[in-house]
Amino acid sequence: MSVPRVTITVMEVSARDVEKIPRRNIRVSREDFAAVWRAAENRSEALGERGESDWFNAGVVVTCRWLAKATIRPETGPWYTTSAPVTGKTSLAYEELIANECLQAEKLAMRRPVPNWLQRRPGWVEGIVATLGWAWQRNGRPPIDVSRQAPVDR
Repeated sequence: MSVPRVTITVMEVSARDVEKIPRRNIRVSREDFAAVWRAAENRSEALGERGESDWFNAGVVVTCRWLAKATIRPETGPWYTTSAPVTGKTSLAYEELIANECLQAEKLAMRRPVPNWLQRRPGWVEGIVATLGWAWQRNGRPPIDVSRQAPVDR
């Protein structure tokens, strides 16, 4: 089975990006959140340079960006803020919307039969659920191990 690649515009997570994360959008420390977010962005960049992709990592990236209310600055085209990872809502993340996104992500992860479009994104919804579970619900470990400098291969 052929799985389409994921293409994510790489974002460098600056100190300013971290400072701008609304305190109410995450329930872990900003430092811990930033470490996971940076690791996911760096992994996306490294995989992209090798022509590879990882849907789990992509789920982590888009969820971190949305929780942080990040502005994406592509080399060409207009800047934009990220949409909610599951519902696609263009509203910036806030507490009630984050709680709803958690619910929708968990429902999607349990959906049977698994929709065809989701089958073509193995690990994507799991990356979203893991990130929201950790950063918002304070449930479990970070979706990416940043306790040591892990190699790009997961």
